[in-house]
Amino acid sequence: MLVEAAWAAARVPGPLRAFFLRIQRRRGQQVAAVATARKLAVIVWHLLAKAEDYAWTRPALLEAKLRKVELAAGQPAVAGRQQGRAHAYNSKAVRDRERAWLEQTEKAYALFVANWQTKPPQGCTGATTGTRSSKAT
Repeated sequence: MLVEAAWAAARVPGPLRAFFLRIQRRRGQQVAAVATARKLAVIVWHLLAKAEDYAWTRPALLEAKLRKVELAAGQPAVAGRQQGRAHAYNSKAVRDRERAWLEQTEKAYALFVANWQTKPPQGCTGATTGTRSSKAT
């Protein structure tokens, strides 16, 4: 189930998609899906352990999904032309704004990862990198 969720996460903009694409370039699509599934499991564990909400959620989409679950569970629908909390998702402008925000976070993640530079540990003699130290023995 986590791998299926990872495939879904790879289709929508956001940090998980950027992670998927980064791994896919290096290791292939199947390995990227499994790595993203593992990352999802770790995220879920942290969210449950810390009782926090996911930081990169789309608020209007979340409200629409929660309302759909409430209706399926038997909560009564509101009659009339009242606009409930899930109404914002009906606006294309709101959906586009949230999607643009997630595309921006995806680009920020990709830029953050691109700027990583691996540095040898302090006091490294070069044995791990295959180079020799200039120190005389």
